[in-house]
Parts: sequence; C-alpha cells; structure tokens
Amino acid sequence: MAALTIKVLHVGLGPIGVGIVKQASSRKGLTIVGAVDIDPAKIGLDLGAVCGLRKKLGVKVTDDLAKTIKSAKPDIAVICTSSSLKNVEREFTTVLKLKVPIVSTTEELAYPVKSNAAIARRIDALAKRGRVAVVGTGINPGFAMDALPIALTAVCERVSAIEVDRVQDASTRRLPFQKKIGAGLTRDEFLGRVKDGSVRHVGLAESISMIADAMGWKLDRITDDIEPKMAGEVVSGLIQDGVGFRKGHAVIKLHMEAYLGAPESFEAVRISGSPAINMKIAGGIHGDIATAAMVVNAIPKVLRAAPGLRTMRDLALPSFSA
Repeated sequence: MAALTIKVLHVGLGPIGVGIVKQASSRKGLTIVGAVDIDPAKIGLDLGAVCGLRKKLGVKVTDDLAKTIKSAKPDIAVICTSSSLKNVEREFTTVLKLKVPIVSTTEELAYPVKSNAAIARRIDALAKRGRVAVVGTGINPGFAMDALPIALTAVCERVSAIEVDRVQDASTRRLPFQKKIGAGLTRDEFLGRVKDGSVRHVGLAESISMIADAMGWKLDRITDDIEPKMAGEVVSGLIQDGVGFRKGHAVIKLHMEAYLGAPESFEAVRISGSPAINMKIAGGIHGDIATAAMVVNAIPKVLRAAPGLRTMRDLALPSFSA
C-alpha cells in the first residue's frame, strides 16, 4: 500500500521558512501545496524561485492566508513568522478556525510561560475545537536545551540538578540571528535593545519550565540575564544565562553564548544525579539547519498528536526519515 502524502502549507518565507521549504521539498511523503508571505516582492512568484531552488515547485506565493487554505486544503501549516505569541495569534486563529494543525518555530509557543498563559489558553481551545494539534519546536527551544536533557534523564534513578551549555560561532548563522544577538552594536546600544526586548534569545524561560515540569519540580522563580560579548569597542554577540530556582537552590542552569568568532561551538549537558551524565556535542548543532529539520521531522508526529496545544514533551519522538 502506498504511503500517504502529507500536504504542507508554508507561512512565512524568511531564512528559516525558506530552509524548511528546501528540506520539505526533498522529502518523500511531503507535498507543498501553498505558501504565504507578507513581502510584496515575493507575492505571485513561484515558491521555488523565492527559495532559490533550481526547480519550480508549482506553488505561487500569496498574501491571503485564509483564501490559500481554502483552495490548497493543506493537512498541516508550518508557521515561521515571529518569536512572539502575541504577534502570531491572529495567524494561528485563522488557521485553527479552518481546522488545520500547526507546527511553528514561534519560540514562545514551545512551552508557554505565565506571561503568555492567556494566549496559550485561547490557542489550545481553538485547536481542541478544531480537533487538531499545535506544536512549537526548533533547535532551541525544542531540542538542545530542553528535549535533549530531558531525554538523557531517562537513564537516571535520581536527578538533583541539570546544566546545559550552548556555545555558537554566530558567523555561521543567518543575518537576522546575528542582529538578534546584538552583533555590531556599541555596548550602550546593546543594553538599550536588551531593555526594549529586541536583543535577546527567546526561549530560556520556556526551556527551564519544560525541564522543571518533566522533573516534577515546582520552581520558586526563573531568572534570565543577558550581557554583551565585546570585541574591543563593538559587541560581537551575547552571553545569556537562564536559571531555575527550587527551594532557594539553582537546579536548572542554561548558559548560552552566541557571538562572532567563537573559537569552539558545542552543546553540553551535565546531569547531577545517579548516574551522573556528562554529554558534549563537539562542533555544536547548526542552528538554522537543525531548526528546519526539527520542524520537518515533527510534521508526521504533530498530525498524530492529541488535539490542543502540545509541546515536545507530548509528541512521539521525532526522527529523520528519508
């Protein structure tokens, strides 16, 4: 019996959205049936041309989400438009009212924290009403600093603390990421943009919350501190530390460094417990490639997930499949 083909709609064609299209277009079992973006320069063009592919995909980019869903009849929508739940709620509402499941790179969706609880409840209710699932994922949040350390604790009889380090040479990352970490700013400009929220990695609080709930830990508080990484008088990136406190003790520590020219990229997880676990991925995980892969590999699992707002803790384990 032939395998079923999953019809995919892509919403948002920035660098990550384009990366997802490139991966999805080469996977058996996935067929791209629609694409939506607000950039006037992309409207009406073939999706293959917009994504720099050598072939046409036979899908024209539109700016009308509802109309495209009604005509293309996708099985799932991939939404890559914003880190902020507030900014994507309208798009999510449109898709869910038409009873289409969603997988998204929206970082605040990965494990909504208290400040986004009201929006999360509305999305969950719409998804359950439409009998479809919604999942936020990516490399971070979604894997490196939450799903991966959670999975590693499966071999432990006891866990008392978890630490994760993620160090990246940002020169290998896309320009929007470099801007998000403040590369090229002065120290004062950096601190100002940290204050207004435009320079920061979004997701540490979400990852800490996911880990804590998986461990059954009730946290007292979560801190999220950001400092510039300087190269002379110019900022080359950021150093960001998220910490979860339980009974006054720091039990979850997420340390992230992303800056231009980092001498070594790596991921490291240290679990204090029985047995103690020390894991290091030398060279690190390429964030842009991995974020796109996490989304593409999660698509079949999202379609099988229970209706509502789900997280990586709820999904069956995603994996690559040719």
